[in-house]
Amino acid sequence: MDVSGIGTASWRHVGGQYLALTKPRIVMLAAFCALIGMLLAAESLVPWHILVFGTAGISLLAGAGFAFNCVIERTIDARMARTRARPLARGEVGTAPAIAFAAAIGVLGAALLYFFVNPLTMWLTLATFVGYAVVYTVLLKPATPQNIVIGGASGAMPPVLGWAAVANEVSAPALVLFLIIFVWTPPHFWSLALYRIDDYRKSGLPMLPVTHGAEFTRLNILLYTLLLVATSLMPYLIGMSGAFYLACALALGAAFVAYAWRMWRSYSDALARKTFGYSIFYLAALFGALLVDHYLR
Repeated sequence: MDVSGIGTASWRHVGGQYLALTKPRIVMLAAFCALIGMLLAAESLVPWHILVFGTAGISLLAGAGFAFNCVIERTIDARMARTRARPLARGEVGTAPAIAFAAAIGVLGAALLYFFVNPLTMWLTLATFVGYAVVYTVLLKPATPQNIVIGGASGAMPPVLGWAAVANEVSAPALVLFLIIFVWTPPHFWSLALYRIDDYRKSGLPMLPVTHGAEFTRLNILLYTLLLVATSLMPYLIGMSGAFYLACALALGAAFVAYAWRMWRSYSDALARKTFGYSIFYLAALFGALLVDHYLR
């Protein structure tokens, strides 16, 4: 019997459970947005140490925030079909080890940013961590149906962090990037909440579809999507981008509005799923277009 093989498989399983605590797919999206901020802030190439340690530090602190979120919401996660497979909800990872893991990667991320990037980026990333893990998860999420709107400020920070890593300041273009993600968050998340409404009823969290109904939520998705399209034009209006980005923003925004309009007029769970999926594509494509435009000019 190959005992060493069993040991290796076991360690891989444990490592996979701790990795799952960090919500790696969301961390990758945050790292992508931070990278966009870095590239847009750089006049030429991003210095290699900023690129490597900045991305690593921001990702580690984001992962720490998500791990703390899993600790705090472990009992809620166990009641929801979407989250009951998470390691803490299943009891495969203990609370104390999860806290220690989150603290360790958070400290490592902060150290990388402080020593290899700049203190401003470290403090902004720590503030983002506190905003998500404490202000949003502990205070806002269980208290108000506007939790995702207010708490969206933390999720909108990655491009600002990337910008600060390169420029060592936060200027108007970085705030525009922040505003785009901030306005994008409600229609993105509420689309998910609509087709997961039974989960949120079981969770006890005051999500908008539960507290104000599906029709009111669909109207808010449409209104926020229209606001998002207007906000997405700001890079062009302030001279941050050119005609290529403008064309892409209008085309991507028109498709998003079409999804939101269809959901408002003739809702189905399948359509809400498609809208949620498109919202992720929309953000990645919009920022990608902004980056291409940056190098075309």
